[in-house]
Amino acid sequence: MADQSIQDKIAALEERIAGLPKGFIGRKIINGKEYFYQRWTENKRRREKYVPADEVEALRSGVETRKRLEVELKTLSKQASVVASATALTARPFLTNVRTGKALRNFAAPTLSFKKRDCFRALREYLYGPRQDKIFILYGLRRTGKTTLIRQILAEMTDEELAKTAFIQIAPNDSLASVNQDLKYLEEAGFRYVFLDEVTLMKDFIGGAALFSDVYAAGGMKIVTSGTDSLGFLFSEDEQLYDRCVLLHTTFIPYREFERVLGVKGIDEYIQYGGVMSLGGVRYNETSTFASKSGADEYVDSAIARNIQHSLRYYQEGGHFRNLRDLYERDELTSAVNRIVEDVNRRFTLEVLTKDFRSNDLEISRKNLRRDRKRPTDALDRVDLAEVTERLRRLLEIRNLPEQTVKLTAAHVSEIREYLNLLDLTYEIDVFALPSAKKLQNRTIVAQPGLRYAQATALASSLLQDPTFNDLSLSERNFVLDRVQSEIMGRMTEDIVLLETALANPKKQAFVLQFAVGEFDMTVFDPTTASCEIYEIKHSAEVVPEQTRHLIDPQKCAMTERRYGPITGKYVLYRGATRDVDEVRYVNIEEYLKSLG
Repeated sequence: MADQSIQDKIAALEERIAGLPKGFIGRKIINGKEYFYQRWTENKRRREKYVPADEVEALRSGVETRKRLEVELKTLSKQASVVASATALTARPFLTNVRTGKALRNFAAPTLSFKKRDCFRALREYLYGPRQDKIFILYGLRRTGKTTLIRQILAEMTDEELAKTAFIQIAPNDSLASVNQDLKYLEEAGFRYVFLDEVTLMKDFIGGAALFSDVYAAGGMKIVTSGTDSLGFLFSEDEQLYDRCVLLHTTFIPYREFERVLGVKGIDEYIQYGGVMSLGGVRYNETSTFASKSGADEYVDSAIARNIQHSLRYYQEGGHFRNLRDLYERDELTSAVNRIVEDVNRRFTLEVLTKDFRSNDLEISRKNLRRDRKRPTDALDRVDLAEVTERLRRLLEIRNLPEQTVKLTAAHVSEIREYLNLLDLTYEIDVFALPSAKKLQNRTIVAQPGLRYAQATALASSLLQDPTFNDLSLSERNFVLDRVQSEIMGRMTEDIVLLETALANPKKQAFVLQFAVGEFDMTVFDPTTASCEIYEIKHSAEVVPEQTRHLIDPQKCAMTERRYGPITGKYVLYRGATRDVDEVRYVNIEEYLKSLG
């Protein structure tokens, strides 16, 4: 009925337009006298008719009315096209959950006020760029903004574009055969843009993904697939979709995007919540994923462990399990992945709690507390720090793992960590030592700081509930709690800077450089210019002379320059204002992170 109403309006407009003058009014000056003419095109030929001066205003009014009504007619015609498409599709018994027309506008509307991630332009370029005979794969862990990106591109579309767009929400019981039937109809109906959300839920996706590129993309359709099963996409890209897809991974969310898109400023907020496009009360998701240990554990289970398990189950009919088959068959693969992720944080926390108490950070804290203007204290000079540390170290070492029916071997750990790297969840940063320039180890960094922070702080807190800890004095307990918090924040600040610097500078090398005593928290070596920069990274907002002692050490600098070329900059990254202190440049850490990329 609504369709008939639009058609009636179109017919009425066409009738009115037919009775109005065409073209436009022109004028000529002949022998100083002004003459007016009506000019229009008819049968591809230009026509012209003289108009008496006393009829010009009436003609002009008629021409302007015609132009206005033609605009109305064009708008109504577009609406009629959308309604006709929706009506035809409604009558079609789709085999999957297909949304078109007005439903897409409503689906996209809530994202109109959202700011866009940097990767959004890649999606736009694919949709509106030249034909490539490729599909677009939008993949990443849960809550990293994949569906939001799709809704944002839908919100940008004109009514005409949206009339040729479909969104298919894949369910676990859908198959490639049913999706293929729906795509055939959409293609016949002239649809140009198709979005397939959670496509990896189909059990036969990995083995048959070439259908989308070889049939539909090759026929001119722009197909965007998305899903949280990152490994499934990677396996498909390696085989079925080799050289026939454009990959866009959303898992890694750098600080600059966290601040710009969510509108939340500060490295501390990023440490606690970074990694997903959510923060309590701030856009995207209603609650923060990493606000609690239980939330972090649920994320590891649903977004990471099940991702690996799902992909391995359906890839080559389970033939890719390798050393993980026993764990899978006994339903312990998810538990093993959880233990590996927590092991990264357990080692991280162990290092935090057993770090040499004569370190630079502690000495600075002691001095600052002694001379605090409001509440000076010598508490750090009175507690038995070495004994506190040793007790906690022992507690960490004797923590029992959950009961296991399959012993977790080095081979299991190696394969799970391989998959975590493929998911872009973990990265390895090199640690070198001078004067030999020998590689000591890799420093594992979890790319989602909120996940690491929630688990690491909860682990530390659980250790501090041990009866041994409760035997400590109040001052000792408070000191340990404060120390764990500040050390975790400090170490994570270092990791964030190392990771984001490395990813933003693929042609350079970012690493930790250690000496017999002390280290450069970050060294950035540029092979092209044969030069380097050295950094100290602090969570502090204060400028303290001890912070630069390694950076200005002549011996350390000489060894570094011999191996990596001239030092072109010495920096302390911290939370205070950017300023110069002698030969060292203090740079605000948030400003530094926003300058990357």
